[in-house]
Amino acid sequence: MRTAVEFCDVTKRFSGASEDAVEHVSFQVMEGELITILGTSGCGKTTLMKMVNRLYEPTSGVIKVFGENVMEADPVQLRRKIGYVIQQVGLFPHMTVEKNIAVVPEILGWDKERIHSRVEELLSLVNLDPDVYCTRYPSQLSGGQQQRVGLARALAAYPSIMLLDEPFGAIDAINRTKLQDELLAIHRRGGLTCLFVTHDVTEALKLGDRILIMNQGEIQQFDTPENILHSPANAYVESLLKSVMEGLSFFK
Repeated sequence: MRTAVEFCDVTKRFSGASEDAVEHVSFQVMEGELITILGTSGCGKTTLMKMVNRLYEPTSGVIKVFGENVMEADPVQLRRKIGYVIQQVGLFPHMTVEKNIAVVPEILGWDKERIHSRVEELLSLVNLDPDVYCTRYPSQLSGGQQQRVGLARALAAYPSIMLLDEPFGAIDAINRTKLQDELLAIHRRGGLTCLFVTHDVTEALKLGDRILIMNQGEIQQFDTPENILHSPANAYVESLLKSVMEGLSFFK
């Protein structure tokens, strides 16, 4: 199994800031893993993820994607190989669903038949009927449907890695559960490497093969859900888990 993403003593400090957003972080993600990055607002989790595709650049240290230093890669080419999904979806309002999903394949020069086939395949994958949704516009979709289209668009050009920044955070609980299940099915079917940022402990436990817990720019624990639940590394990790355990005990 190959190393998909590697952080080697990475620090990020934004201009004018008095403290590091990410401080001397080192870890590895193996190909095919779904890693959830968990922590409260301001802990550095989104900054960490955005350095993978160079939306942010590290102040020091080295980040590698499949062995290549991201700072030595062309940023445009790098991002075309990495799917990116955000909470706000970011669909183009003047384009149909089909055109939204086709953006990157068109840039890559795919022929129309291949693009249309891929769009239909992806819409079916995220449980949207292509005959119904291809010609619709984002304004004609619910929030959950828009998020499904955003996920399909990120998958369009067969990315080697997917970055997901709290993608289901604004979705109601029922649709959020459905989207989580669909993501797990897509991940298991294709062996896709995913980094998934969330502040929701239950979501992190459900989705992650391993969970990377951050606080104040530093990794607190990086382990399987089972090991984290049974052996939290410190008081901070214990405090994160406490609300979940109390909720479970409420329903017993």
